[in-house]
Amino acid sequence: MSAPKPGFAGDLAQSEQRFLAAMRDVAFGRFEYLQIRDGEIILDPWPVAVRDVKFSVEGCRDRLFRPAEYELKSQVAEFFEYTRSVEVGEIRILEVRHGLPLSMEVELGAPKRGGRS
Repeated sequence: MSAPKPGFAGDLAQSEQRFLAAMRDVAFGRFEYLQIRDGEIILDPWPVAVRDVKFSVEGCRDRLFRPAEYELKSQVAEFFEYTRSVEVGEIRILEVRHGLPLSMEVELGAPKRGGRS
């Protein structure tokens, strides 16, 4: 069974909305050791966040107000579609650029019998 691909902000669970805000706050960097259980990202304990800082570079962070309901960028939708499909796993490293997920390394745990992988 395939996990649903969210299309709008309102399609995200509360934990997904919190993590999306954290990715935007980091803007450039990575998250490490993000746990996934039964398709839900686990934020307690909070994953390690590492921000890349470059000097003498113009900032390009999007600080514009976003309405409560807006269409998700394809990278964000694909990221949450993937995490929703994982029963047990850990994102070792999630690279973030411009506040959007770029790439990740995932360690997959053994699925429960009859479960997703």
